[in-house]
Amino acid sequence: MNSIVIAVIILAATGAVCGLALAIASKVFAVPVDEKAEKIRECLPGANCGACGFSGCDGYAAALSKGETTNTGLCNPGGTEASLAIAEITGLKAGEVKPMAAVVLCQGNNSNASVKLNYQGVQSCQMAAQLFGGPKECIYGCVGMGDCVAACPYDAIKLCDGVARINPAQCRACKMCVNTCPKGIIKLMPLNETKAAVLCNNYDKGNLTMKECKAGCIGCMKCVKVCEFDAVKVENFCAVVDYEKCVGCGKCHEACPKGAIDLITLHS
Repeated sequence: MNSIVIAVIILAATGAVCGLALAIASKVFAVPVDEKAEKIRECLPGANCGACGFSGCDGYAAALSKGETTNTGLCNPGGTEASLAIAEITGLKAGEVKPMAAVVLCQGNNSNASVKLNYQGVQSCQMAAQLFGGPKECIYGCVGMGDCVAACPYDAIKLCDGVARINPAQCRACKMCVNTCPKGIIKLMPLNETKAAVLCNNYDKGNLTMKECKAGCIGCMKCVKVCEFDAVKVENFCAVVDYEKCVGCGKCHEACPKGAIDLITLHS
């Protein structure tokens, strides 16, 4: 028999054996598919942001399918629509998803914030913050190099005069920017409600804050005194608003001598 023919036969036989072995292995080692989890996964937006508290959309879908959680309303980007769709698949009660949007609580722009150094390193908030807290005198405010801009999957954040600003109409409250900001100055606020917001996170005493930023909270307590709903406190020399108690009356905004408190209405 021709040696070429023999080689072809051997090669074909080897291929057939290997193919059979792979077919058997795929059956033996096959991972069971959770069809329920796959259906739930199709209801989620796929941002994999982790705002739900699980390891992305797959993790949340698996937890719902296995009964590890019964809350269908943990997906902020998916909103009420996703919650209702999940409830239909699982038979659970649809959880309420309160519409929220992220806000940068800082007014330390190029006009207000004093600068202590000319930073020329890697253009990253995380990196710049490691050098004396960043280039601005206030070590608590927005570094302004756009780590949150890069993290946002919805293109909702822009840098404006050295401070990040978020478009609430594009924001899906996924918390990617919240988790990325090295200063922790990005918070979620309710949509379509008027609330007072302290646009400062400076915890230095008032006389030092005034040297660092023209718009910084000096902890003067005037906002606390005028609030009739016990919604404003001063903690560590900086005012804090309880959004659950705040009715948006604006008295704290009017009383603030530094303009550090503003009334904000976020529209979707």
